[in-house]
Amino acid sequence: MGDFPVEIVLALIGIAVPIGAFLYEFVFVGRKRLGYRVQMDTPVTGEVESVFPGVLPQLRPARDGASPDLKDLSVVLVRIENSGATTIDTSDYRAPDPARIGLHLRFPQRLVIGMAVTELSDPGLADSLDGDSGIAVREDMAGHIGVIDLPKVPLNRGEHYKILAILQRSEGAGEYPVPVLTGGIKGGRILETRSRTGVPRMMVGLTVFLVLVIAVQLIVAALEPDPTPLECAAGKLTVIGSSAFAPVVQQAADQYGKRCTGAEFAFGFEGTERGLDRLAEAGKDNSSLLAISDGPKGSGYPGLVQRPLALSLFSVIVNQGVGVRNLADAQIRDLYLGRIGNWRDVGGPDLPVVLVNRIPGSGTRNTFERRLLGTGQPDRPHVSCTAIKGTTISAAAHCDVQVTKDMQKAVGEIPGAIGYSESSEAVEAGLPAVTINGVTAGRDAAIDRSYPFWGVEYAYSYGELPGDSLAAAFLHFLVDQTGKDVLRAHGNAPCAELPDPARCLPDS
Repeated sequence: MGDFPVEIVLALIGIAVPIGAFLYEFVFVGRKRLGYRVQMDTPVTGEVESVFPGVLPQLRPARDGASPDLKDLSVVLVRIENSGATTIDTSDYRAPDPARIGLHLRFPQRLVIGMAVTELSDPGLADSLDGDSGIAVREDMAGHIGVIDLPKVPLNRGEHYKILAILQRSEGAGEYPVPVLTGGIKGGRILETRSRTGVPRMMVGLTVFLVLVIAVQLIVAALEPDPTPLECAAGKLTVIGSSAFAPVVQQAADQYGKRCTGAEFAFGFEGTERGLDRLAEAGKDNSSLLAISDGPKGSGYPGLVQRPLALSLFSVIVNQGVGVRNLADAQIRDLYLGRIGNWRDVGGPDLPVVLVNRIPGSGTRNTFERRLLGTGQPDRPHVSCTAIKGTTISAAAHCDVQVTKDMQKAVGEIPGAIGYSESSEAVEAGLPAVTINGVTAGRDAAIDRSYPFWGVEYAYSYGELPGDSLAAAFLHFLVDQTGKDVLRAHGNAPCAELPDPARCLPDS
């Protein structure tokens, strides 16, 4: 739709029309409104003749015997009410001020042979409708239209009175024309009203109008292309490194691709060390390659430039059969340093402990040792977890895995196994995560340092990135825009939102 703000215009129309209708109905035209409603208009000839045969010809309007016989009689009941928003006084009627009559109830093709005021909403209205009020019956248009002249009756909001009339046909045949109330109200109007049991037509019209406005807004929103962020850049970007952070990066890339259709992503999450090595070897003068690390790069990669992304949560996970759901950090240290070899020593079953480790160089392993062990682990020969799976393990054992998925698989399948993983991935895998010192893994707990197993995720490039590169645009998206929602959804805390952003520095 270009730059024209269609949705804003529709929203303004959707607000203005109901307000205008309200003002029109209750402030301008409807503020003073006199309504009338024909509640009964019934022929009575058949009913009277069936009960009293031959009686109607004997009835006459006068007793002198000279009046014509009565025939084609009907009974009409008319309700006259103040249906506006304010009081109607005698001075509000348009008839000249000295005149006592303000309204005329007309009955085309019928003459009035009798009338009475039958109902008053307020007994005080009787003073305005008594015999001295000027209320009278007459004929108009050469005797073909019966008229009841009604006085200027003051009516508060909602008040009413009713007129019952007995009529005789004066001309024509078939159905009678509808009675009409004529006159005028200053600053208002007289109109025929309807029963209030249904939904007012104006409300129906407003509802339909608002539904149409909403429908048009939805259509406009559906046809409008997604807003293109200013950081959009086309090209291809390959992201490598930490397998623990892979789901976060892949989901963020998917979100970026929906907004920037010229961007193409490829991934190679084989672990932090392999990612950094590949970037150091192939990243020079190559801005289309980024590496993700679970921790600082160390001194062996002088050409790589780091950018903090988020505080990331990790969990210690155990095999379902271990049964232990809380460990002190000292117990975790003793397990991985080989001081505890059976789960019965920490409140579990009589079951040998199987330590599952990521291979040396893994960012997740480095974070685990730094945060929970405070030191490196004893040198152990490499043992594949696949090799010991399904074997009988009678004593404490250990094995190594390459990436996070392998860690989760090994811990889930090997009895007595314990390992570590990015927290949200452990939850998704359905593995028991132990509380540490009684504290559950959580973003707030990691921020206030009551939960000890956390790390910082970094993105690395070889040297500084060109400002118009896809890598620069994607990192900006990840740390400053919609990508932050993806970070939070996976339990991470964006570095820019931390109370102390210095927590994301390498020496924190």
